[in-house]
Amino acid sequence: MEDKALGFSILVPLNDSVSSRGLVNFLINMSICADSEITFVHIFRKPSSGEELMGKKFMGELPVRMQEMLEKARQRLVEEKGFDPGKIRVELVQEPYPTITEGIIDYYNQGNFDMLMIGRKKMSKQEEFVLGDISIKLIRALGKTAVLVVKTG
Repeated sequence: MEDKALGFSILVPLNDSVSSRGLVNFLINMSICADSEITFVHIFRKPSSGEELMGKKFMGELPVRMQEMLEKARQRLVEEKGFDPGKIRVELVQEPYPTITEGIIDYYNQGNFDMLMIGRKKMSKQEEFVLGDISIKLIRALGKTAVLVVKTG
């Protein structure tokens, strides 16, 4: 009988937000199996009319900024926690999805992941009602998946 590797595969969707930075800090401070593979991913959604008004230059620079953010998260795990750089992937999904939630679900289902880790900022009940809660939507949609929600801020 072949031994199964001790590590597991974790999908970590990130954006340039306080909750994502808090999630990376959590990973750095958390003792997880050194054999785990981590995939940092940024999912683009279709831009709102307000974002489109920011102009082509702003929208054109966005993928570069998000790639840099993912690479910085990867670098922090390697330098501050000693992760094997070969076990940390970064992925930029530039084909926009209608919502971030749909993009995360689709990406998760296409991969071979054991767990999903997401950051969540503290929201009032009114904010949750108006904005929705991505973490709850993901937990419901990925019912048989381990989802770790890290509350930040």
